[in-house]
Amino acid sequence: MACSKIFSGDLPELTSEIIEYFRYDFSTLYSCILVNRLFCRVAIPSLWEDPFSITTENYNFINIYLSNLNDDDKTKLNEYGIDKNLIPSNTLFNYPNYIKSLNIQINYYIELWVKNFNNNYSIKYTFPSNSTILIYKSLFKIFIENGATLHTFDVISYVHHEYLNETFELILKNPNFIRNIKNLKLQGITNLPKFNSLLSLLNSNCNLISTLHFQFNDDLLISSSIINSQKNLKKILYKYNDFPSNYSLLSLKDSNCSNTLKTIIFHETDFKDINILKEVFEQLNCLESIHILYCRSLNSHFIQQIVNITKPFKLRSLFLNEPIESLQLLIQKSNNYLENIGFRTFIINDQNNRQLVEKILSNCRKINFFDFSYIHTSDHIYQTFDLIKNVGQNLNYLSIEFDFTHTNTIKLSSIILKKLGQILPLKLEYLKLSLVIYTTDFKTFLDNSQNIFIKKLVIKNIILQSNLFEKIKKFVIKNTNQDILPYIEEYIIKKKRVKYLAFKEDYMGLRDLFLLKDQVKKFELYDIKVQKYDDLNIYLYKYIEETY
Repeated sequence: MACSKIFSGDLPELTSEIIEYFRYDFSTLYSCILVNRLFCRVAIPSLWEDPFSITTENYNFINIYLSNLNDDDKTKLNEYGIDKNLIPSNTLFNYPNYIKSLNIQINYYIELWVKNFNNNYSIKYTFPSNSTILIYKSLFKIFIENGATLHTFDVISYVHHEYLNETFELILKNPNFIRNIKNLKLQGITNLPKFNSLLSLLNSNCNLISTLHFQFNDDLLISSSIINSQKNLKKILYKYNDFPSNYSLLSLKDSNCSNTLKTIIFHETDFKDINILKEVFEQLNCLESIHILYCRSLNSHFIQQIVNITKPFKLRSLFLNEPIESLQLLIQKSNNYLENIGFRTFIINDQNNRQLVEKILSNCRKINFFDFSYIHTSDHIYQTFDLIKNVGQNLNYLSIEFDFTHTNTIKLSSIILKKLGQILPLKLEYLKLSLVIYTTDFKTFLDNSQNIFIKKLVIKNIILQSNLFEKIKKFVIKNTNQDILPYIEEYIIKKKRVKYLAFKEDYMGLRDLFLLKDQVKKFELYDIKVQKYDDLNIYLYKYIEETY
């Protein structure tokens, strides 16, 4: 098909398909714009869709946006200590027009940009400066005047009022800016009248939303009204909040989304006093996946409501951090669908814990992501090993993280490293090890896993020290018992056993492999990409959100 397009003269279309494949690979996109004019023209819009999400240290792309300022505003910036001569006088593309994703909390990036231009400037989170307020307002005005239309909008209402007032007013006067929103995030509540007006505009003006994020601290009728106004809502997420009241939850049942909604994610929400789960889930005709991530009040009343649902309960993810009554009933109800599971801590008593693990072993064979964190006894480790062996080659993501304050951390870390390499599947998409790692144990792990390919390997070596003096002292002499970087080089570089690597020593936060430029170049010679620990580390909520 590709060859036919080349010979039929559809090279721009083919180039667009290639660029689309690299949409989130920003380094590759940067390379594409240097290939030729066609690649540059096609790649630039993708590169500028969401520039604030790109990890950088200076945010110099703001310079390019500000080239659209009028002379008076440029002069004002000069008065605030920002050299207007550093702002381009003209640009090759209409960059503001390309933006599709925007978080209203861009003030943080502006603060960093201003600080980069003015060494005497200090970041102020409570009382913004005149320069940052001017830039903040100007950016929104520039986006709107250049015809940008957002697809993703993150509204965080606890940004300082000085930033928000005129910006909300600007959006209210230009509703086309947000008319085509597909993904809407609403976080926090404020008493600003204009914020409430913005919510009303979202309710009346935006009916193409496919993904809704709610992060509220209390019940809001606005959540129900926005849900009811949608015609194509496919995913809804409730995060970090007391769960909406029965009234708000009923909006899922009574709105158009009863025939469109495919995914619901609950993250650290509280199901206390919710008694209409059966009634609601029975009416969601297209629901394909449900995700419960570290939620509260998952008691027998909650589980009985789920068990009573006559339809299949397609629970794809279950991550726990507190005891749950009648958990086996929930596992039994969902065992044909569970793909992601994790235990932040085994605080269930030993007998129930053993029954739980046995139930998972016997029923859940589709586990793709397993989070094994903060385990306190060797019995739990061996039970977990059984789970990993039982899941077999279906397992793609494995995260193992210990609580370094626990007295058994060193012993348990050693058990993990000595045994884990023998039971891993032949290929893993992702493996995270956050342990107390000593060289002899780590060598054993590498020996046992030498035939395994891990696409993304994330390692945090926890350095245990007794006090600040000992930390400094042992850092200076380089505690050789835990210096595992030479082993990473020897076993991983030469055998090319990973594609992406992140390594960090939790040593007063001092050592991240990504910052060791000479070491990074050595890995790059073997086609291994070293990334920052925080960038390669998978955050569960984001993973579930992006996967489903």
